[in-house]
Amino acid sequence: MPPMNHPVLEFVHRGEIVSVKNVPPSRTLLQLLREDLTLTATKEGCNEGDCGACTVVIGEPHGHTLRYKAVNSCIRLAHSIHGLALWTAQDLTSRDGELHPVQQALVAQHASQCGFCTPGFVMSLFALYQNQVRQGQPVSRSQAQEALSGNLCRCTGYRPILDAAQRLAELPVVPVDETPVLLLLEHITQNIPRIEANLTYQSPRTLAELLTLRAIQPATQIVAGCTDVGLWVNKQHRDLAAVLDVSRVQELRQIERGTQALTLGAAATLTDAFAALVADRPQLHHFASRFAGLPVRNAGTLGGNVVNGSPIGDSMPLLIALRATLVLASVRGEREVPLDAFYTGYRKNQMASDEVLKCIRVPNMQPNEFLRVYKVSKRQEDDISAVCLAVRLLLQDGVVAEASIGVGGVAPTPVRACATEAVMNGQDWTQSTVTLAQTTLRDEFEPISDMRASSNYRKQVVGNLLQRFWLESQGQTHTSLASLSLRADTP
Repeated sequence: MPPMNHPVLEFVHRGEIVSVKNVPPSRTLLQLLREDLTLTATKEGCNEGDCGACTVVIGEPHGHTLRYKAVNSCIRLAHSIHGLALWTAQDLTSRDGELHPVQQALVAQHASQCGFCTPGFVMSLFALYQNQVRQGQPVSRSQAQEALSGNLCRCTGYRPILDAAQRLAELPVVPVDETPVLLLLEHITQNIPRIEANLTYQSPRTLAELLTLRAIQPATQIVAGCTDVGLWVNKQHRDLAAVLDVSRVQELRQIERGTQALTLGAAATLTDAFAALVADRPQLHHFASRFAGLPVRNAGTLGGNVVNGSPIGDSMPLLIALRATLVLASVRGEREVPLDAFYTGYRKNQMASDEVLKCIRVPNMQPNEFLRVYKVSKRQEDDISAVCLAVRLLLQDGVVAEASIGVGGVAPTPVRACATEAVMNGQDWTQSTVTLAQTTLRDEFEPISDMRASSNYRKQVVGNLLQRFWLESQGQTHTSLASLSLRADTP
């Protein structure tokens, strides 16, 4: 192998192209900002994508405008913002010292106390402002909650922060002049060198380039949103010698609706992938918003969550229940495998060393389909599951024509509850059928006890969730916190 070279990192910041050399592949965006560029308004809190103190906003060309995303800089690799625009909390105040409407609203509502988390809240609200308020759309309480789902406050309380979000539309509009930013981004894109095998950070643009690099360097670490790999770097102190970033591959970012299935590109962000799933099945909205905080969903990808194979990864139980299949690709061709047969052990799967996940195919919704997915965690938002259960039934004249059940947190891998499905299929959809299915589901797996829940708790909860599924299928609505709304005067 020839000597490995660090590619030049270029992005747009404060109306100029910032060019940084000799950035190692494991360098995080937060390290780049604070240590290399001395942009210290962006804070380091948890350093694992949980608290949101490090939130920044990236802008990516979307047609003739920019699309703004709040992301965690602590777990995002620095090179991943090559060719993007960046805003931090230091960039919002105008040159004459006038505050941005986001800052004004927070001050007016007394929405900061110790101030350590405030820059992160400011940036999440800035993304909301750019994507919604600037377009003349007011912010509802629930929209504010979702926009701030990745930001934790230890002292102030959330009510004044949510109040500030709702008052953004009352302030004069301060637009971003996107035309010069887009021109600078185009200049960077036009000057991106051809893929070279000796670079420590590779970011191919086409599937063909990706597969060629994968065949040449099968041991190179693949990344997308880095919401998991970023933890390896920060918490396990792993030094990545070389990285293959799939997040720019256009074929892997596409989302297509067909006559038989919805095809979700493996590099589609969780935000975009869930939006497509919710468009077809609106009942998934609450689960999608609880999957992770918005900055994590903006960066993480559906394919990354699937390939990572964590037994408590939340997307897999849902996709298993939906009978999703995976398309694996290499220079040798493509093959399709059912998701429930993909995993071979703890964080192990069928994928060959030269293969990548190209897309996930989700069969379209069928008549008489009843679907729910439940996540149980210690926090309502921005937390990892103890148990995740997805249940999908096809009912015909009161009889279970087909049951599909995916479960997380009960085995070394995400699993399909085949035995429970068997006792339900062909049976009248009654309480007695549910009771038998509850017993079968509790006996089908032997979950471990860990920091999130005991084995007995997990077994009890999955059965309880099946009872909840039955109640909701009978029209009962007040079965969870999702049915409650937060009043404006709630602290």
